[in-house]
Amino acid sequence: MEVKIEESWRGQLADEFGKPYFSELAEAVRREYGQFVCYPPGRLIFNAFNLCAFEDVKVVIIGQDPYHEPGQAMGLSFSVPDTIAIPPSLVNIYKEIAADLGTVTPQSGNLSRWAKQGVLLLNATLTVRAHVANSHQHLGWGRFTDAVISALSTGRENLVFMLWGGFARSKKSLIDQGKHLVLESVHPSPLSANRGGWFGNRHFSRCNEYLLQHGQRQIEW
Repeated sequence: MEVKIEESWRGQLADEFGKPYFSELAEAVRREYGQFVCYPPGRLIFNAFNLCAFEDVKVVIIGQDPYHEPGQAMGLSFSVPDTIAIPPSLVNIYKEIAADLGTVTPQSGNLSRWAKQGVLLLNATLTVRAHVANSHQHLGWGRFTDAVISALSTGRENLVFMLWGGFARSKKSLIDQGKHLVLESVHPSPLSANRGGWFGNRHFSRCNEYLLQHGQRQIEW
């Protein structure tokens, strides 16, 4: 797998790319894409990084793995292309944003506009086999994306990490909370959100208030 990734990230992650586990990961991903239908398309595997350079990151939203049905995955957590129906978790994200900020709900689930403002939409696993959720979780992506989170925690200051659900919250130990704001809640999926704890978490206004306090432009959610 040729790593086509934005240059600032290439510099930050050069050590990871040189480690044996990453060579094994790349070979496993290459094999999976050769034998099965996998998502996202190869050119979009590192889309989250290519749309948001290391020095431009303001917010990190951690997902688990890509959508696994045709046409959905675009290399950004929670995001789908313009022509795809908005998934249930993103519907609930949009509902909370509207309630929190009083904004009009978008008609598209494409979150590229967030990425271009400095929101790193990071899935812990960057690829998936069609129709099989978490099918690439064992390939080694977790070690790589943990290194991404650690690099941001160490190399940047005053970032906002949004950890939604148990899986994302398990990454909390990688983040220096003395330097960054960590916002936690249940996952926005209907199963979790409807039990309470998602709606009313005000993560989006709290994020913007923090960014403003630290001299940064707010995100237009």
